[in-house]
Amino acid sequence: MANSTPARYMVTSALPYANGPIHVGHIAGAYLPADIYVRYLRARGRDVVWVCGSDEHGAAITLRARKEGCSPSEIVDRYHAEMQAGFAGLGIDFDHYDRTSAQHHHAFAQEFFKTLNDKGTFEVETRQQYFDEQEKQFLADRYIKGGCPKCKSDGAYGDQCEACGSALSPDELIDPTSTLSGEKPVLKETSHWYLPMGRHEEWLRDYIENGILDGEQHHDAKAWKAHVKGQCRSWIDGGLQSRAMTRDLDWGVKVPVEGGDGKVLYVWLDAPLGYITATQQWAEKTGRDWKPFWQDADTQLVHFIGKDNIVFHCIIFPILLREHGGYLLPHNVPANEFMNLEGAKISTSRNWAVWANDYMEAFPGRADEMRYVLASIMPEQRDAEFTWHDFQARVNNELADVLGNFVNRVLVLTSKYFDSEAPAISTDLTAVDDALLAHINAAPEAVSTAIERYRFREALQEAMGLVRAGNKYLTEEEPWKVFKTDPDRVRTILNLALQVTATAAVLLEPFMPDLSAKLSGALGTEAKTWDDAGGNLVAPGTALGKLPILFEKITPELVEEQVALLGPSAEEAGLREVPAQKVETSFDQFQSMDLRVAEVTAAEKVKGADKLLKLTVRTGLDERTVVSGIAEHFKPEDVVGRQVTLLVNLAPRKIRGVMSQGMVLMASTEDGGLRFVTPDEGALPGDAIS
Repeated sequence: MANSTPARYMVTSALPYANGPIHVGHIAGAYLPADIYVRYLRARGRDVVWVCGSDEHGAAITLRARKEGCSPSEIVDRYHAEMQAGFAGLGIDFDHYDRTSAQHHHAFAQEFFKTLNDKGTFEVETRQQYFDEQEKQFLADRYIKGGCPKCKSDGAYGDQCEACGSALSPDELIDPTSTLSGEKPVLKETSHWYLPMGRHEEWLRDYIENGILDGEQHHDAKAWKAHVKGQCRSWIDGGLQSRAMTRDLDWGVKVPVEGGDGKVLYVWLDAPLGYITATQQWAEKTGRDWKPFWQDADTQLVHFIGKDNIVFHCIIFPILLREHGGYLLPHNVPANEFMNLEGAKISTSRNWAVWANDYMEAFPGRADEMRYVLASIMPEQRDAEFTWHDFQARVNNELADVLGNFVNRVLVLTSKYFDSEAPAISTDLTAVDDALLAHINAAPEAVSTAIERYRFREALQEAMGLVRAGNKYLTEEEPWKVFKTDPDRVRTILNLALQVTATAAVLLEPFMPDLSAKLSGALGTEAKTWDDAGGNLVAPGTALGKLPILFEKITPELVEEQVALLGPSAEEAGLREVPAQKVETSFDQFQSMDLRVAEVTAAEKVKGADKLLKLTVRTGLDERTVVSGIAEHFKPEDVVGRQVTLLVNLAPRKIRGVMSQGMVLMASTEDGGLRFVTPDEGALPGDAIS
């Protein structure tokens, strides 16, 4: 495995389909977290390249073109430009943004396919595929809709059910229909190049579960998110099926081997190769060599994606890279969950979204506010929700009242008492001073640790925690009163407050680059790096600049205007969605579940596990221990004395060294939280729930 600090980093973000503009769900999923990560790496002096680009092939593009009555090329040209504007407006700063319709990409993808074909990677098979007799066209996965065989919901596509997230094949759909004509398709024979993924189950399992590749440690598997490994495990455990790597379409990368007439490469073979071709284009314009970033063992490859792309980046793309040979496999795929909007799933077809370009038009020059809010609620472990009222509260209460007010007070007081020149520490430090100085010096490492674990919400909280500490210090030390009797003490107070401000400017740069530039400019610390951050960042005697109001407050009228632009509320529009129905269970299976009322008599955190609480519960049958993953939502003292619903006959299981004997039932809330499934008043421990 590469050293803990690799020689270089290759970072990618999912190529967005060029069939629509960018919204806040996209930004929070794969682009803002990558931007934060890359900005941090650059601040640490690391060699990093970050690429992305428009995914301009596949059924989604041709469907959009048919709907709008134009050519696919017109669609991708329009949205390629729109997406770039949306990214730039929110400060998403790729090293290179490419497009898969470019000739250089087609040439590379075709050569890559030919290499795989020559190596015997594929199996050419003739199978029956759905055909639309009215449109005289074979139907790719996304051209077919029907009932989901897993959750029974309508509107599942031929490759995936968006309701329950299950991966599907078209022949599994219930009552399939063509999305082109609305007619029931017929089965007709056609030949394609299939990737027999079942051959790769053994090494993939070791790679994903243990981080082992070719018998050696490749990456830290414990650093991968649980839901990423869980989704991959589910696929592998279910048996990997062969998947066609070609499609009967006329839009895309042409199949470059004999028998490929009228066929193009499957978008999930074509699109990920766009990461490599984008890196090649970056190298060409910078004079660098692209190969070490994709082929050197001392490079760390990280894919930032949304959860709907996990399987493609963790299973299919690694198989293709390994089969080709000579390329790195990802060291981490920190996929985020989904961002919802005002009580409902974001829906581009219903225009239920906050579009990046619309935001920049309504809030010009205020990219940092949106970046801050999205980072604060980023769906790292579970779905999250954006609301305009929460946006207003965070901007007004956290950015304006805490951060903006603190910076303003520090600069105004320094101007008033010391003619805008940074004072030196002039008195012995008190215990309060020492505590603040320790916080200043510890904050860079705390933020670094969180970012390198892909916990960006936590990292932002650590950075803002320093600002809050500085604000509290300034309020309690009251330099405006002390100056009358002890001006030297005020020198010390304001020196430390300036060190807080300057260090916060460094630590907040990955999240709010515009703010950081303003603060560093006013404090004369523009040339300082992450490793300079700490209690000596602002040199005594530094001439300080002035700053305007950093954050204008968001008015209720502006919030209501943005809410109104969405149209009817989620409830009114019937957009509110609940988790899809799970696979059917039998009555006998249900009857075997022993659900009881239980009372929590004690609770404590499980050592080394941020999410787990160790509960002691009284069941009426006995007193037992249950480990529950609720520590992010409830403190131990919040649950003691509660009555809960407990599955008492769940087989005991050791979790982080603690034997757990049961499961507490919880319900997910719309905002990504949890609540207890609480028995009715008057129920007693041991009462059966049936």
